[in-house]
Order: sequence, then structure tokens, then C-alpha cells
Amino acid sequence: MAMLQWLKDFMLFVFIFMALLIKLIFIEKSNKKISNLPPGPPTIPFIGNLHQLGTMPHISLQSLTNKYGPLIFLQLGQIPTVVVSSARLAKEVLKTHDLALASRPQLFSAKYLFYNCTDIVFAPYDAYWRHVRKICILELLSAKRVNSYSVVREEEVARLIQRVEGSYPETTNLSKILGLYANNVVCRIAFGRDFTEGGESKKYGFQKMLDEYQELLGGFSVGDFFPSLEFIHSLTGMKARLQDTSRKFDQLIDQIVNEHKACNKIKEHKDLVDILLEVQTNDSGELPLTIDNIKAIILVMFAAGTDTTFITLDWAMTELVMNPRVMEKAQKEVRSILGERRVVAESDLDKLQYMRAVIKEIFRLHPAVPVLVPRESMEDITLEGYIIPARTRFFVNAWAIGRSPERWEDPTAFKPERFLESNIDYKGQDFQLIPFGAGRRGCPAITFAIAVVELALAQLLYSFDWELPPCVSAEDLDLSEVFGISMHRRENLLVVAKPYTFYEDS
Repeated sequence: MAMLQWLKDFMLFVFIFMALLIKLIFIEKSNKKISNLPPGPPTIPFIGNLHQLGTMPHISLQSLTNKYGPLIFLQLGQIPTVVVSSARLAKEVLKTHDLALASRPQLFSAKYLFYNCTDIVFAPYDAYWRHVRKICILELLSAKRVNSYSVVREEEVARLIQRVEGSYPETTNLSKILGLYANNVVCRIAFGRDFTEGGESKKYGFQKMLDEYQELLGGFSVGDFFPSLEFIHSLTGMKARLQDTSRKFDQLIDQIVNEHKACNKIKEHKDLVDILLEVQTNDSGELPLTIDNIKAIILVMFAAGTDTTFITLDWAMTELVMNPRVMEKAQKEVRSILGERRVVAESDLDKLQYMRAVIKEIFRLHPAVPVLVPRESMEDITLEGYIIPARTRFFVNAWAIGRSPERWEDPTAFKPERFLESNIDYKGQDFQLIPFGAGRRGCPAITFAIAVVELALAQLLYSFDWELPPCVSAEDLDLSEVFGISMHRRENLLVVAKPYTFYEDS
């Protein structure tokens, strides 16, 4: 009897599989009949070009671009996809056709992790997203609000320096310490507390939850390219992991929100939960925020803010220790401005032009989100004479654009000087440098992110003389990366940090 049931289930699976295969082949042939699509590589039945993404899609896509041009068409499973890899075409996608391409594909992981995509990053383009974006820009991430977080930044930078000092003269795991800094800043600003010390991390399993969160959110999930085969997520175990992680975070955020609601005292410095609860209370419009909406907004800001800050600082220090000439020049600049003062003030940052050039060069070579969060077309558009149908997914390869020999001299070299006599910036107007994206779906947290990165990097440059551990050279460092929506180095950066004394230079 059991064998008969198994045979029935197996035959049903084969029937469904064959039906879908025929459907996909038909779709593929239909796409080919649309002769006015951009060029691209040949496809394989059922999977299309999915096999060509590889383990490092940003690099694989660059290789395809070298062969087929900066505008290519791929059939990724069931998803028609356009990949853009030049500044000129990025401007077309992110500015000229910004509105038509302002929506997001509904990624399976984002649905679970961000309460059915009701956050600002993964929400589809509609009235709700416009409402949330307005709240984020005016209430959470305005210049005035970012300035109000300065106390948190200053205190966490001081703790960062203390942790590094505590390891000398032994080797310092700088990557780990930078990760703590990024987590603490965003935790305190979002929740009004951190979870990394005093037993809090162990109590809530916070770091383990965060690592799982980033892993589940990151990368290209095969199931996302076969939306009609949702059972794939169950077969791979992805669905169970998403349910478990989202449940744990939901319980934690519930507790934090309830603590905020129960607190009656007036706070001098409001965190993001305080602000969003106020918005919810005062919002009498047609789209009032629910508690789940608040959770989604908080969690996406946390997920985006911690990883990108850490990645930028980690790559900055890696490139600097590998390039002693640049390190010395950056240190000389900050030390000449501070003199005998030991603490960098945020008012000093405008004077650190070379350090800012270093950060731009990191954004160019190592954008934290190498292939920008995908967009989805809401209508047919014409791009370079090609007709791109609605519901096409768009990838912008910011990593490839930052290394284009057409735009950059010696594109793979680490040369911050290239920005000293240049007006190129990263705020979405210069499309050869778009680490934060551009247009309607550009990151609204640029001011916040830059403030967190600049203050920490300036203080690290001032406070220590850096070198690699004994018997380790720059050529020995493993620079390979773990690909995800954000992309960090596989190996931690280990260094020796000797505390700097001003009188040594006097």
C-alpha cells in the first residue's frame, strides 16, 4: 500500500515537472521570438542561463559583459533578466527610466524576514512604499536626526579604540572588533541598547541570529528564479530556516517594542523604535503603520546598516595595511589636524579630504552591495533600441562599473589620489560610482552611513600605527569574498596595532 502511494506521488511529481519543463521551454521560445531583446548567451532548457551565475555572480556577469556588451539579456530560470554594466546605461536605468523600474521583485527570503516585504528596501513600488520612504527621509534619517545620534557614534568609537588598545602587543582580530562597532552603533540607534556585551548577546543568542539573518538574506537563492516551484524552498531547507530565524527575531523585537511602550519617561535621545511608535500614534492618514510595519522598517535598517558599515571599514583597513604609502599619507593628514588632541571630533571630518578619497576608492573597488538590489519593470521600456517587456528583473553591476577601464585609469589599482582633483561623488548623481544606488530606490541612509564610517576610520588612523603580523606580507592575505546581497571578505583581518603617541613625532 505504501509502495503504491509512493508510485502515485512519484508519477505526480514527474507529471508536474514535465508540465513545467514544457511551459518553461515555451516561454523561452516566446522570448526568442521577441527578436528585439538585448544580446546574451545561449540558454539551457529549464534553467536558462542560471548555471552561468557561478559562486561570484558579480564577476561572472562582468565576464559575460566582456563578451556580449554592457547590456545583456539572461533567462534565469523563469525570470527574464537584464544586466547593466556601464555608467551610461546605469543612468538610463536609474534615472531616465527610474519610475518604470522603481519596483522590486518579491524575494522569498525578504517576504519572511521583512513581514511580507513591508520594509523600505524590498517593498514593491506603491502608495505604501512612498509613505514609508517619506517617514524614513523626514523622521528617521534627516540630517538633523543623524546629527542627534552623534553621542552614540562618539561613545562607540571610543569603545572601538579601547578594544584595539587592549589587544596590543598581541595580534588584533580587527574584523571582529569592527563588526562589534557596526552592530553596537546600529543597535543603540535602532533599539536604544546593544546586545554584544554584558551577557546580552548570549542571553538572546543575538549574534548567532544576526549571522543567520545575513546569510538567509544574502545571495542568489535558486528558488527565487522559479516562483511557480515554491516547494524548492522546502526541499533545500530554506523555508524552515527562514521561519525559525524570523520567529526568533519577531519575539525579540516584540519584547523591545513592548518595553518602549511601557516606558513613560521622556528621553533626551530617541531611538528609531521611539520615533516610529510616535509616528504610528500621530498618523491619521490612509496608511497608518502597523506593529509589523514598524518591525519590518527597523529590521531592514539594522540588516542593511550593520553589514555595509562593517564591510566598508574592513576593506578600508585591509587596503591601507596592504598599501603603506597610502596609510602613511592618510595618517599624516588626520594627525596634522588633531595635533595633541587625541579624539577626532565630527567637525574635523570636513578637513580630511584624503581620507574621504580613500573611502571613495573603497566604494569604487569594493562596493558593499556589488550587484545593486534588483529592480523590476512595471511596464515595457525601450533601452538602447531594445524593447524590454514588463516584469523583467534588472541587475546593475556596480562592482563592474567601478572597475571599467573605459571610466577609470588603472581600474584595479588602489589609488585614492584619483578623487582628489575630481568632483565625482557617491550620492547617486555620478553613475560611475553608485555604491548606494540612485533614483527613487537609492539608499536613503547615505548621510547616516558616512557619519558612522568616517568617524571610526579617522580615529583608527590617528590612534594606531598599523602593520601586518610578523612573517605576514600583503601577498599572503586571503582577499576572497563571500557573496551575498552584501559582500564581505571570507577571512578576518589580523593586524598589530601599536598605540600612537603625539610626542613621538614632535
